[in-house]
Amino acid sequence: MSIPYTQKVLDHFMHPHNVGKLENADAQATEGSPACGDMVKVYLKVNPSGYRIEDIKFESYGCASNIATGSIITDLAKNKTLEEAKQINWKTANDELGGLPPVKVHCAVLAVDALRTAIENYEHQHGLLKEQVPTTEDLIMKRLSRVINPLAGLDVVRTKLVRECKINNGQAVVFVEMPEDHQFAVNIKNEIIERIEPLWDIDGVNVIFRGE
Repeated sequence: MSIPYTQKVLDHFMHPHNVGKLENADAQATEGSPACGDMVKVYLKVNPSGYRIEDIKFESYGCASNIATGSIITDLAKNKTLEEAKQINWKTANDELGGLPPVKVHCAVLAVDALRTAIENYEHQHGLLKEQVPTTEDLIMKRLSRVINPLAGLDVVRTKLVRECKINNGQAVVFVEMPEDHQFAVNIKNEIIERIEPLWDIDGVNVIFRGE
């Protein structure tokens, strides 16, 4: 049975806006995993005078809803201040597209999460946090709970792929229970670094594989 998409969803799917990688982006974030299904990556270029998003692009992997929601949320966020862009939620994207099929609403959530995480990363990197609370191991594990284990389709924390991390003088160390030569090792390492590196008081990230 075919999924009933609105014409606006189809328009954004067939002719998506703001597609591609933004070179020299001020911040970026990825949600989801192509190994497990839908993925959205958002890039931001921010004008430091007023903190307005002057350019935004996205890359995606997935279904029509995934591409359409990436297209619409980047349209909505462009030229807005960071604070204004934070107000965009999945319902905003859903309404703008004329309504997604219930089974595809998670695509709107994924795109909005990528936008919000990119904004949060920018705030970490540019000292815009209202409270600069020191990064803890619990915070790192919370961020890593958004990294997908492609072997299980769930995050690396719940599947025990990452059980431990340490922080020492601004250096974060994450231990991954997987052989370093595993086919997904490089991808997981890059996603872990992308999640932790933007944190305001982290100077470096070391990912150690210790599986047999």
